Amino acid sequence: MIRRPLELFACTLTGGLLAMVYGDSRWAGVAGSLAGASLWVTLDNVRAARVLNWLRHGHAVRPPRVSAVWAEVVERSRKGFKALNRKARKSEARLQEFLAAIQASPNGVLLLDKNATIEWCNFTAAQHLGFDSKRDLRQQIRNLIRDPAFIAYLGSGDYAKPVEIDGRDAYPGHPQRISIHIHVYGKGRRLMLTRDITAVEQAEAMRRDFVANVSHEIRTPLTVVSGFIETLQHLDVGPDDRQRYLALMAQQAQRMQTLVSDLLTLSRLEGSPIPGSGEWVRSQELLDQVVGEARALSDVVAQGRHDILAEPSPVLEIAGARSELVSAMSNLLSNAVRYTPPGGEIRAGWRALDDGGAEFYVSDTGPGIEAEHLPRLTERFYRVDRSRSRETGGTGLGLAIVKHVAQRHGGQMAVDSVVGAGSTFRITLPPSRVLVD
Repeated sequence: MIRRPLELFACTLTGGLLAMVYGDSRWAGVAGSLAGASLWVTLDNVRAARVLNWLRHGHAVRPPRVSAVWAEVVERSRKGFKALNRKARKSEARLQEFLAAIQASPNGVLLLDKNATIEWCNFTAAQHLGFDSKRDLRQQIRNLIRDPAFIAYLGSGDYAKPVEIDGRDAYPGHPQRISIHIHVYGKGRRLMLTRDITAVEQAEAMRRDFVANVSHEIRTPLTVVSGFIETLQHLDVGPDDRQRYLALMAQQAQRMQTLVSDLLTLSRLEGSPIPGSGEWVRSQELLDQVVGEARALSDVVAQGRHDILAEPSPVLEIAGARSELVSAMSNLLSNAVRYTPPGGEIRAGWRALDDGGAEFYVSDTGPGIEAEHLPRLTERFYRVDRSRSRETGGTGLGLAIVKHVAQRHGGQMAVDSVVGAGSTFRITLPPSRVLVD
């Protein structure tokens, strides 16, 4: 700090001495001193202007060359600039990380100003609502989403609950529902969150349908049993009628027991781990067991008048849960027995596939299935002919069990059917589950 006064003193003294040496007036020294001081002030102002210009427009790594106190000002300013730049870079990096996290969110995020103009949005929100996340910035949100429910929600100012609208990809037969929830923050700004709730609504609809179907399936046999119990309690019926009523009651009780058993099987399949590959079972053993069960069922429902054939099959070993495989194979054969008219032919067997996998198949000469029903056969309680299914004792869950077992073993279920010519149901297993002897 003492350097500037010394510079001023030196310039003033030098100017005064030079003026006294070369001047011819007694005031020459004073004038020279003033001139020296003025020169120093001018030079100091030039240095100050260079520093000020650098502060306004310069770069921290290219400071001006100045001396005296201005050099210290420049150095301290340069260090301050570098510290601020480091903080700014860190803040920018944190901001970019935060924005990247929001971009990766499965939910949509939009920032709206007080005029409902889009200030920022992530890709998910743009996909949900059908606009471009970059091109449509600074656009009014009401100009991009014209759903009447959303417009009313936006204008109401009551954002306690979300509003639901159809998504961009919705069309007949392919629903898409988007939930929008607005939160107010700052000075009139709004945070808008979007969420695809299509799967949630579909799951809820499936749950309602499932409960309704189970209730309907159980109510019918319960009504029959309750009616016969009331009859037996209040009427004096003969031995023959009593025996007939009891037989019908036993039939309906068995129907309810079968339904509960299938429901428990589905629950167990959905809640248990995937079967490992440490347990191997011979395909011929599985085939012999399920064919024997199918023949016993045919004796009950058609007096054994089905021709049930276990076709010659390659010697295979299958990795998986024996009980699950038996359940799936047995369901396919029991369906064939129930829906094939007496005298019809049912063939079952295994075949090796070219890729190293294997396939269990059941072919029948039944009435066949129309093409529009095939995609829905594995839905729970879905029936092509409801009245005939109940007559044959089906629960509507058999093919759902088959599909789950196939998927749990890495395979799939497929159906080929021609109306009037019969059907073929197949369970295909991958090479990792098959060993060819």
